[in-house]
Amino acid sequence: MSNDADTIQDEKRQHDESDQPQLTRQPWKIGTLLVSFIILSISFLGWWWDTEPRSFDVQERAYLASSEKGHQLVTGYLTTTAFIEIANTLLSKRGGYLSNDIFPPGFVMDNIPEWEFGVLTILRDSARIYRNDFSRSQSQSAEDPDLSLAESKFFFDNNSWILPATESEYREGIDFFESYRDRLANPSEANAQFYSRSDNLRQWLAAMETRLGSLSQRLSASTGKKQLNTDLAGDQAATRSTNQPGDQIVKTPWLEIDNVFYESRGFCWALIHFLRAIEADFAAVLDKKNARISLKQIVRELEPTQNTLWSPMVLNGDGFGPLANHSLVMGSHISRANAAIIDLRNLLAEG
Repeated sequence: MSNDADTIQDEKRQHDESDQPQLTRQPWKIGTLLVSFIILSISFLGWWWDTEPRSFDVQERAYLASSEKGHQLVTGYLTTTAFIEIANTLLSKRGGYLSNDIFPPGFVMDNIPEWEFGVLTILRDSARIYRNDFSRSQSQSAEDPDLSLAESKFFFDNNSWILPATESEYREGIDFFESYRDRLANPSEANAQFYSRSDNLRQWLAAMETRLGSLSQRLSASTGKKQLNTDLAGDQAATRSTNQPGDQIVKTPWLEIDNVFYESRGFCWALIHFLRAIEADFAAVLDKKNARISLKQIVRELEPTQNTLWSPMVLNGDGFGPLANHSLVMGSHISRANAAIIDLRNLLAEG
């Protein structure tokens, strides 16, 4: 009897020992599956968010806004609507605003955040022109209260996650622009104005010219080039704070090449919408100078910057090497658009 009992206990002990590894391995299987599911979900979300928003019809959006609010399409209504819609797209596109994300996949993405910064740059420049030029009849006139507050909102830190969040500040800026648009379309609000004058348009074009020139320079420096220093050219009496070499190597760092590329795409995306709105609001000014076709040509030069990038990454081949250089292609389109803006500004400045 004792031998039988010992045999039974040995068999039970062996059975328990054989089951023990299975029990201890089970949590590892569950954990592995859970981690794999999380990684796949984050990867899919990052792929889904990594898409630039489509263009929209500025006139259609303006007509919808005017019909919903019972507004008349007064001078400046389309350009102001373009500003509002561009800013709304920045915050409400697929994935929302990503530049200040601190959780995956947003914080590891850089293409769309750089695109956002390009859009934000033109919003900031335009908000300043609205405050200082578009809404004022002369240098001694008072600022519009809504535009004065709106400009500061769009110059808020673009990476603030909380207290306050960047999105909340920019939404307040949009609200101020919507309030300005409401007053603009209200016949009884004589203090809200948009002055469609050639000098105001030249001021805005000058800001765009400066930005496009900088982007073109940074894009063309993707391969590196030796450049002469022309900072003081054209003025014998000109001086500078410190001495600089007569020539230097200008090259965009390798890790920043795709950042500059997507920043340029974002800026050009927003600029195309603004130009289409300005064509309508400054129609009389453009027609007087026979310059409407010149503005259309700027849009035509910028449209290829929004073509689909079929490569999985921004290539940085040599200028005449076997691989494409997407930065040089983008810089070529931007340089041509910038040259057209310079010609348009000179045309508007003539009597």
